[in-house]
Amino acid sequence: MLVLLPPSETKAPGGDGGPLDLAALCWPELTGVRAGLAEALVELAGDLPAARAALGLSPAQDDEVARNAELLGAPTMPALERYTGVLYDALDVRSLTRAQRARADRRLAVGSALFGVVRGTDRIPAYRLSAGSALPGRPTLRALWRPTLGPLLAAVDELVVDLRSGAYTALAPVPGAVTLEVLSERPDGTRAVVSHSNKAHKGRVARLLATTTGEPGDVVRLRALLRQAGFHVEHPGGTALTLVVPGEHAGPTRHAPSPPR
Repeated sequence: MLVLLPPSETKAPGGDGGPLDLAALCWPELTGVRAGLAEALVELAGDLPAARAALGLSPAQDDEVARNAELLGAPTMPALERYTGVLYDALDVRSLTRAQRARADRRLAVGSALFGVVRGTDRIPAYRLSAGSALPGRPTLRALWRPTLGPLLAAVDELVVDLRSGAYTALAPVPGAVTLEVLSERPDGTRAVVSHSNKAHKGRVARLLATTTGEPGDVVRLRALLRQAGFHVEHPGGTALTLVVPGEHAGPTRHAPSPPR
């Protein structure tokens, strides 16, 4: 099972690894595009107004441009520890046991505008580039990634659970991947798309899928695994699943239920 996570705009600073080594990242087929984008970001950082415009940043976020300027020499850390925010708080990889972390490292990968996709163990620096960014004088990120990333993901020979957001899915859709929509159900039975806590719910699902000893091979078995763990999951058809949660609230993030054994 391969679980594709969305990245986060926020990144943990620092790291104890050496500078970025593109050749050491998983999926070396992507090295050419990765190298071109990394060089473009470093070059763009030399023109502060252009960098702000391309990356959608305000002057208060100039430290993000500075990060890009140091991209090739900055310290690195595993991707699962680099990305932060609501989803990654719910995933909480630092609390996993050694055995759970080993399964998480095998199963989890993160979509990335800069790297295409990285394994959780891939060591990467902090950077700023979003799926919707438009680098001056270059094709769109979708045009750059689809020819290489699309075939790579389509060829994955295991169940793919795609939890990426729409902008990152558009970079390279995965035919046949299981997708998950999160809906909140009000007391009157009506439902609405979850917005505020969507990432937290997906983080809880990702934590379960990263740590369970089960190995679901298709959407039906995946749904059964999630339901056994206490999630209210419906299967409207095809490879789409719907996670139904109580009326949306802004309460604290909780870990997923303990995985079935």
